[in-house]
Amino acid sequence: VKALREMTGLGMMECKKALEETSGDKDAAIELMRKKAGAKVEKKAGRTAAEGLVSIAMEGNATALVEVNSETDFVAKGDEFKGFVTQVASCIARNQPADVNALLDQTMDAGKTVTKTLEAMVQKLGEKMKLRRFETYIGDNTVGSYVHTTGKIAVLVEIEGGDETLAKDIAMHIAASRPRFIGPEEVPEEVKAKE
Repeated sequence: VKALREMTGLGMMECKKALEETSGDKDAAIELMRKKAGAKVEKKAGRTAAEGLVSIAMEGNATALVEVNSETDFVAKGDEFKGFVTQVASCIARNQPADVNALLDQTMDAGKTVTKTLEAMVQKLGEKMKLRRFETYIGDNTVGSYVHTTGKIAVLVEIEGGDETLAKDIAMHIAASRPRFIGPEEVPEEVKAKE
């Protein structure tokens, strides 16, 4: 049971039941738990994942911003979920997938696809999780980023001139003030009239 727990990261009772059902065959127990994980993922598919975190990662001249949702704030604040979101952001910055479906097929640091890693997280933490959206920026200008301590607000800002410290300070200001436009020329007439 201990060896199976170390290999899968799942609970003692779940490992014990799988070993009992497979007459102590460790490989068969792992396969059984994988099948059960798929059933758990399907069962949780209809549930709402409205909590979660955002993360930013930079790799060379690529910067990625990702949002991953969970059902509860409790899971979103956990170290495992935070680590997963950080790994997904790095995977996006490194591979620059076209969309969420392409991202799900990418290989993460541990050699598993994002889909398999996500399924394992759902099985282990017992909640629906969803890779909601991401953006990738590729360019040679200075980029600054800021993720608020809540993990729910993140900002990327690109500046010409200046340095990363200035860009980060601007990103923090954007997170605090939530501006909708960069300059007056971008404000539509109907917004000006309303305001």
